[in-house]
Amino acid sequence: GRLEGQFARYKNAAENAEKVEDELKAEKRKLQRELRTALDKIEEMEMTNSHLMKRLEKMKANRTALLSQQ
Repeated sequence: GRLEGQFARYKNAAENAEKVEDELKAEKRKLQRELRTALDKIEEMEMTNSHLMKRLEKMKANRTALLSQQ
């Protein structure tokens, strides 16, 4: 009857909503993983950058010292 049809539609809609929710949760987990990876890479690059800047400063200081000796 009419009620059975309505119930079947609601049941179907609820199952679809659950499926979509599960897919969204999985996608969210994947994106959070990718974000963590990206943030780790940024941190690593910032450390490398800071290390290279220090080396560059040392080289500049050495060059200045050498030039002042001449």
